[in-house]
Amino acid sequence: MRVAGKAVLGWDMGAAFALGHALGLNPMVVAELLPELEAVMVRRINEKIGDPDG
Repeated sequence: MRVAGKAVLGWDMGAAFALGHALGLNPMVVAELLPELEAVMVRRINEKIGDPDG
């Protein structure tokens, strides 16, 4: 993850592609899906970080 202070800015895409490769996923599918997945997950992680009951 790329982090600044207490906020997650994004994922390490090299690591994400390596994980996709290890799982046997087609790299073109990974490239197509990763940006949307990253956006949702970063938003949710940052929501949890900001939630004192999280």
